Amino acid sequence: MRPVLADVLAAARVIAGLADATPLVPSPYMSGVAGQDFLLKLENMQPIGAFKLRGALNAVAGLGEAAGVTCCSTGNHGRGVAYAARARGLRAVVCMSELVPRAKVEGIRALGAEVRIVGRSQDDAQAEAARLVAEEGLVEIPPFDDARVIAGQGTIGLEIMAARPDIEVLLVPLSGGGLAAGVALAAKAIKPSVRVVGISMDRGAAMHESLRAGRPVAVEEVASLADSLGGGIGMGNRLSFPMCRDLLDEVVLVTEAEIYRAMQVLYYEDRIVAEGACVVGLAAVLAGKVSVGGPTATIITGRNLDMEMFTRIITGQDVVLGDMVIEGRRYGT
Repeated sequence: MRPVLADVLAAARVIAGLADATPLVPSPYMSGVAGQDFLLKLENMQPIGAFKLRGALNAVAGLGEAAGVTCCSTGNHGRGVAYAARARGLRAVVCMSELVPRAKVEGIRALGAEVRIVGRSQDDAQAEAARLVAEEGLVEIPPFDDARVIAGQGTIGLEIMAARPDIEVLLVPLSGGGLAAGVALAAKAIKPSVRVVGISMDRGAAMHESLRAGRPVAVEEVASLADSLGGGIGMGNRLSFPMCRDLLDEVVLVTEAEIYRAMQVLYYEDRIVAEGACVVGLAAVLAGKVSVGGPTATIITGRNLDMEMFTRIITGQDVVLGDMVIEGRRYGT
């Protein structure tokens, strides 16, 4: 069933003391760019380095007896499931495609989960997760299209609105829609006038293309600095697609070059190390693609990135993404 505010409030009780109360801090530089208070919700400070822990803890807490759990992940959801499963003493098998950065794969293994690398798309990895459910009796914890997962992510919206009731705009990284749906649900239930903008990269943005089509559609997955936003939304999507359709006020796309610049800004101006997926809200404002009419917040969703790639970006070097080259530029020049 579609989650409601009561489910988000219940999730807040489940994760209390485990994955809640991350800092909400001002960014003086971005406040100057936006002409409004601009705040950063630091989900990169979670124990696993990403917001996905919230939804995973809430979903795993709702399980009865189980042989173990499995999931399909681009990285951070897998970490969350591995962490939550280990806390319960459950076997965890995380299915991933070959496009997932090695740093994220190793991070999941370090939490005690098994990792299955299957194919070059989320659909391939999803097929392996489905096989584990059918043949080995594992319980699947979906990365976004799940009521408990969405409710868990929605606790971020609760915390932002509790800390700053005057927030007018929320800029939310958009992939499969679990985060955007949960945050929009909670924030709009508290303050119906708040504007929630989903933001993604301009290549392989599955939710954006699905919303345009009016139904879930498949997109080609390509390498991106915002790799956490890659992957499809599932042809049988039941919850996150209709919730994003009904609750998001706008969807904005940013280029790889704009993400590159925003990663530099976040590092040099706010001293924060974060994934490309985290900075799409900053990128949209820096590029003039979204206007803000009042106090604004965005979510710094995670820090589990390839540090070699990150070093190239902050030192202004070229970055190769498949057949695409992002021309480097030193910050401030």
